[in-house]
Amino acid sequence: MRVTLERANLLKSLNHVHRVVERRNTIPILSNVLLRADGGSLAMTATDLDLEINEAVPAHVEQGGATTVPAHLLYDIVRKLPDGSEVMLATEPDGATMTVITGRSQFKLQCLPESDFPQLAAGEFSHTFRLDSETLRRLIEATQFAISTEETRYYLNGIYLHTAERDGDIVLRAVATDGHRLARAETKAPDGAESVPGVIVPRKTVGELQKLVDDPDVSVQVELSESKIRLTIGSVVLTSKLIDGTFPDYERVIPTGNDKDMVIDRKVFTEAVDRVSTVSSERGRAVKLALAEGQLTLAVNNPDSGSATEELPAGYESDPLEIGFNARYLLDIASQLSSSDVKFSFADAGSPTLIENPDDKNALYVLMPMRV
Repeated sequence: MRVTLERANLLKSLNHVHRVVERRNTIPILSNVLLRADGGSLAMTATDLDLEINEAVPAHVEQGGATTVPAHLLYDIVRKLPDGSEVMLATEPDGATMTVITGRSQFKLQCLPESDFPQLAAGEFSHTFRLDSETLRRLIEATQFAISTEETRYYLNGIYLHTAERDGDIVLRAVATDGHRLARAETKAPDGAESVPGVIVPRKTVGELQKLVDDPDVSVQVELSESKIRLTIGSVVLTSKLIDGTFPDYERVIPTGNDKDMVIDRKVFTEAVDRVSTVSSERGRAVKLALAEGQLTLAVNNPDSGSATEELPAGYESDPLEIGFNARYLLDIASQLSSSDVKFSFADAGSPTLIENPDDKNALYVLMPMRV
């Protein structure tokens, strides 16, 4: 293999694919990136056996071929090369080493044979639809923070993507929960998505996807089967196994009878919660909301370091109520809302609270209270 290409193109693609590779691997080939030069492009593939990313970049191919080299090492070398430089990648005849040449710099990397590299067999995909990347990014960002990190409840370690009916329309819905909070976002179901099976997309896949959908003008092709998802974003193809489990009936958690409504300026509320939570303990992070007509008082009391209170004007006309929340969770949810105001719907101090944009029904959040 002998191929020459622009450093910027090589670096951009390596940046996409090398993140999939775990830093520590018991299987040496999984530390490597597969390079395949063919026609007028260089294709790069990396996998951890659950997730695979493939991307092709334009290149001048003098001699086609394929090999695998350490992914993080190659990325670090290319990252440190001068801007605007051209990079040549050339394998030795015996295939044991690959030379990286640019200007006066030369690196020799150990290779492993391309035949050892595992392929994530995609199989047949039963459903296909297209979605613009801005919509997909919004669905991910609105929900991914609520994904559970508790490995024993593995079926909560991802985003539940499925279709549902709302007001007579079919919507594509993303849901995530960790038992303390729930995030739900939706959009009108694109053509072909009406009958997709409900799938749980793993946390790592969601994280990689979030970094790839940065161009709002790109259309994303989504292909689904019962066990895998494949997303094509421009020149990048991401294939991932799905979580084999049953997502809980989240509809039962969303309260419908909360009749104590508070509307408050989102920015003012967020900044005040951030201020008073400065004195909260790292473990508890509890903040108390005391509601009275036209007013909200935030209070934090930490026996080890002190206390804080702040009063805010609020649109509230129901009976007085005191309720506690994890300050970090409040800030996470508030940061996802785009409107100037945020609406809270309470029942009582021990029941889940509903949080949403007053003027956007495409996203809602449920937060469990905590004792304070």
